[in-house]
Amino acid sequence: MLAPVKSPSLQVDDLCFVLRRSTRRKTMQITVERDGALVLSAPPEVDESALRAFVLEKRFWIYTKLAEKDRLRRRLPRKQFVDGEGFLYLGRSHRLKLVGQQDVPLKLTAGRFCLRRDALSVAREHFIRWYCERAKAWLSSRAAEYQSRMEVSPAGVKVQDLGYRWGSCGKGDWLYFHWKTILLPARIAEYVLVHEIAHLHEPHHTPSFWLRVERAMPDYAHRKAWLAEHGIDVEGI
Repeated sequence: MLAPVKSPSLQVDDLCFVLRRSTRRKTMQITVERDGALVLSAPPEVDESALRAFVLEKRFWIYTKLAEKDRLRRRLPRKQFVDGEGFLYLGRSHRLKLVGQQDVPLKLTAGRFCLRRDALSVAREHFIRWYCERAKAWLSSRAAEYQSRMEVSPAGVKVQDLGYRWGSCGKGDWLYFHWKTILLPARIAEYVLVHEIAHLHEPHHTPSFWLRVERAMPDYAHRKAWLAEHGIDVEGI
């Protein structure tokens, strides 16, 4: 009995692709199947070095799609507002402490989030409000540092829930960011900021766009790769 013929594959770092070649194809294409399998389709004449270069160019998109598929398969449990639960702020986890009295419902002090017990029923709203306020202040401060370097003057920073997006560049040169951006490590949140500032010059991800990002942040590729691979694991509330 003949053994089944296996489809050729291509391994690029931690990504493994089923390789499909067709004379009918004129360009290369990557497909992320519903089960997370990766398929690389290409014309027969494209050599392995070109295939690998194409994968590396598309790596951010691949990780993002894989993360979306994984998110659909599993839902992270929501945070519990109990003593000892950890909540992120600029990449660091801070334990929650329930307190009887304090001047505001929620604050970060001495490395702990302190939440008044009488605010437990609306704890999530207090956390989101706190994150929004800190994100706007932090991102606005960093934007002021980058605007002269990147030769642009944003109208300002707005923070809200952007769904699966970390940021966007809106009409009137406003910069929009998801409130969860402030949960990321500072260097990664800074990359999100620079990425959106660059969009004020270039609306699309063209080579000139990435050149602008690189000029402002020479190590952006490492930060971009971290966000693509680990950003999905940032725990919400």
